[in-house]
Amino acid sequence: MLIVFTRAIVIYIFLLIVMRLMGKKQLGELQPFEFAITLIAAELACIPMSDTQVPILYGLVPIFTLFVVEFCLTKIVKHSLKMRKLINGKPVIVITPNGIDFEAINKLDMTVHDIMESIRAKDYTSPEEIEWAIIETNGDMSVVPKSANKPLTVADMQLNVEQTQLPYSVICEGKRMGNNIKKCNLDENKVDSLLNKLQFKQEDILLMLVTGGDDFYLQPKKGKFVSGKISEEVG
Repeated sequence: MLIVFTRAIVIYIFLLIVMRLMGKKQLGELQPFEFAITLIAAELACIPMSDTQVPILYGLVPIFTLFVVEFCLTKIVKHSLKMRKLINGKPVIVITPNGIDFEAINKLDMTVHDIMESIRAKDYTSPEEIEWAIIETNGDMSVVPKSANKPLTVADMQLNVEQTQLPYSVICEGKRMGNNIKKCNLDENKVDSLLNKLQFKQEDILLMLVTGGDDFYLQPKKGKFVSGKISEEVG
């Protein structure tokens, strides 16, 4: 039993490293060859995990080989348009200004129900609201709505707004994030002063975010959140 446990841990760590090296794409964003490699790698990992008669290298070597294949294919499709079309396929327009393209969805072996389901997933209820719809190579649908159905944007209202700034986690689950404090151009003494002013201990903080080096959001583990400006609280 200990051998099976150890083998499972080793294979899991190795598979985790390999999948991490392959990138951060979500399952729905995988290209066909990436999805196939992922499935095969999972199957290969199961064999030496459950069967102690199979040498562990019989699982590790094929998984590493698949990683090399995936790495090579990724480089090829990145630099060759022809190979990209051959391996990944190409996007297909399924809705045009004239409506649903029946021939296109037939080539994709899709039904009208599939198209309607994808439309609803994009928050539209009818093809009439859509100018163009494209099935991407990963199977997802991209939608370009008609002008009358586009969401209202700040640009449409001709408003001037400040650029959105990224909030940084300064304290997370009672632990201080030193690198993020530096990114905010904050002095750690100011963080201490703020906590003292608000009568919180660091270990009592669930999350503290700082935006633009001054605006803060502080959520204690118990009680209501506090927000405001650091400069106004501690000077």
